[in-house]
Amino acid sequence: MSTVTLTREPTAAAPAGRRRPLRPARVVLHLFLGTVAVGWLFPILWAVLTSLRSYEYTATNGYVSLGGWTFDNYVTAWKTADFGKHFLNSVYITVPAVLLTLFLASCVAFVIARFSWKLNIALLGLFTAANLLPQQALLIPLFRMFTEIPLPGWMSDSELLYDSYWGLILVNVAFQCGFCVFVLSNYMKALPHELYEAAMVDGASVWRQYWQVTMPLCRPALAALATLEVTWIYNEFFWATVLMRTGDKFPVTSSLNNLRGEFFTDNNLVSAGSVLVAIPTLVIFFLLQKQFVRGLTLGASKG
Repeated sequence: MSTVTLTREPTAAAPAGRRRPLRPARVVLHLFLGTVAVGWLFPILWAVLTSLRSYEYTATNGYVSLGGWTFDNYVTAWKTADFGKHFLNSVYITVPAVLLTLFLASCVAFVIARFSWKLNIALLGLFTAANLLPQQALLIPLFRMFTEIPLPGWMSDSELLYDSYWGLILVNVAFQCGFCVFVLSNYMKALPHELYEAAMVDGASVWRQYWQVTMPLCRPALAALATLEVTWIYNEFFWATVLMRTGDKFPVTSSLNNLRGEFFTDNNLVSAGSVLVAIPTLVIFFLLQKQFVRGLTLGASKG
């Protein structure tokens, strides 16, 4: 009995140093991407450049010039705006708001993804539609509500939800939950149902299915959302200005108003303050960059 052996001719390998030919469409694409990148980075680079120059030099020679380099703007901005205290205020607001948002959103997303009932889609639509409502449209009713809701003295110096950290925490949680519910619910729907069937066979309650089965598998998505939420809540400016009246309680973004004068504003000083305010979000993003990218790219490919 004879056997037939099939052989395949070796294909010529491409030279190691050979590059793809530059086609006109590819050149246009690279030019477009480079222009967008420069346009995106220009305000940041301009702010850094302005912050490193003295106002006296730029007032005499203009901003389109080089010279007058100094770090005094950063020292003056830190002392004038009292950034040390206001950074702590931002921590008091951002950390609880992010944790509450992720916890509540994960609970709602688990119910939407795990259970099938008549109001499933309606509940998801309700949370998603909340993101489409302009926050400014709720300014007057929220302001009046916050000035009417009392709090114990140990929770708020004003004994009201108005002018308290709790008010800003609740507002941020309310406006950020919708987006997190939408993302987490779609992520949880992709989890294998066999995991929950095995957990039910082992006698796991609904809470254990949520906490010990679902949440560990959602860590990449939670890390990506945590990075976004820290950035958004930390940079929030509108509600802190509206729902706060005590300057010592302002978060760091609202404290930038302390760098403006009544009749004159030093743009170099404001630029230095803006750079200082932006540093924590950059640090957090770079620390969580791997988890952030992993959370965004999950589901992009199969196999």
